[in-house]
Parts: sequence; C-alpha cells; structure tokens
Amino acid sequence: MKRRWFLASTVAVAVTTVGLTAACGGGQSVGDDAAAGGSVLTMATSADYPPYEFVETAGGTEEIVGFDVDIARHIATELGYELEINNIDFNGLIPALQAGRADFVMAGMTPTEERKQNVDFSSVYYDAKQTIVFPSGSGITGPADLGGKTVGVQLGSIQEELGKELAESTAGLELSPLNRINEIVQELKSGRIDAAIIEDTVAAGFLANNPDLESVVIPEEGPVGSAVAFPKDSELVADFDRILAEMESSGLMEELIVKWFGDGAE
Repeated sequence: MKRRWFLASTVAVAVTTVGLTAACGGGQSVGDDAAAGGSVLTMATSADYPPYEFVETAGGTEEIVGFDVDIARHIATELGYELEINNIDFNGLIPALQAGRADFVMAGMTPTEERKQNVDFSSVYYDAKQTIVFPSGSGITGPADLGGKTVGVQLGSIQEELGKELAESTAGLELSPLNRINEIVQELKSGRIDAAIIEDTVAAGFLANNPDLESVVIPEEGPVGSAVAFPKDSELVADFDRILAEMESSGLMEELIVKWFGDGAE
C-alpha cells in the first residue's frame, strides 16, 4: 500500500502535534469548538498505518503524511479551517474524541457497531481486506491454520476484534495485542509471534520490504472499510459527507487512491 516507511523511534513516545496549513487565516486552536466556527480543526490519528498515515522523516524534520492526511487537508481547506494532527496510540483515539481533545479521527478506522455506540461516523471512503501475515513456509492458508499459534493484532483495532472472533472458533489461537503495526512486524520477524492480522493495503508495504513474509486474505465477514469518526452529534458529519461525495464524483478520491495505493487498488 505504501511508498515510504518510518521507524518505530519516530513515533514511539508521547503525543506529536503537527500543524498542517490549509486555506484559512490564522487564529487560535479551538479543538472541539471548531464546529462552532473556530479556525482550526484537530484530527487525531495513529501514524503507524502506512499508507493511511505515517511519519516521514526528511531533512531532519518529521511530518505526518498519507492517504488520510491528504483527505483531511482537502476537507479542512474546503471548510475554511487550518488542520492540526495529534498522533496517539490507536486505542486512545475514541477516548480522545470523547474527551474533546479532537474534532475528528482518521486512522483507517472501520465503523463497527460497537464503535457507533460511542462516536458518529462519516460515510465509508475506502474499502480494504484483512489478511494473515506470516513467515514464508509456515503453511498457513487461512484462519483454520491459526490453531495453536500466537497472532499479533493492533490494540483497539478491528483486527483485534476479528482475532477475538477467530479465537472463539479456533482451538489454541492466542492473541498478542500491541500498540503499533511496526512492533507487530518486528515480533513476527523475531519469532515471538507466529502470524499477524493486518489490513491488506498496510501489509503490502511490509511484505514488499520483507520478502521472508507472506500473506493470505481472510474472507470478509462483518463491517469493512474506513470512515471518519466524530464525537456524538458532531455538526461536522454532514459537511464531511458532502465533501467526501464531491471528492468521489470529481475523481479526486480516485487520484489519491492511486497516489497512495497504486493502480491495482480496489
């Protein structure tokens, strides 16, 4: 899915805030007051999920870039806001919305029924598949082969939920939840876990850089796709849905998909 990748050391510690300039004048950051007319929208993400969002290091500086960031920047510009990005662990994203520390979340997040109890979602803007990633020669052909194995998943993610469902029907499957995708891949390569459940577009980049790893697609069941998350009853939902629809109809969304996922993206 990805072009360039980042090291764990770039994002392994505290929250990083990156200001991204959109077509709007200056003004104070207002966080959860943005929908009421403030000049800055605050986006929370977990920048360990290329190509959706990741930290790019160039010339001694760090910048959060990716598919979600390009979409968020465009929407902020269209709405007349500047954009700030808070980088936190994935399992802290919904709590950040609930605590008013962000106006919205973009992190390749799937709008599951459980999450809908706590936040509101936009329409789905990108669909993807879930895969099992494993060392070459492991003989894994699907979920049924995960019996007796330790499987890495990202804490708080839909992959963790899927792993829990698989564990209920697969004897001996144990989950190893970790905060970041690159940590999961390192655990896999070191042999401390046997396999991992990772979205196909995210797994593609790691597979390209690690020819000793393979993957197999998990048949789809339940919610799929990525959507923007908001605090309950946020006035931003309708605006985001409108601009996402415009991006789709104008071809801009397809341009960004090709940019970040390549011509073969579905």
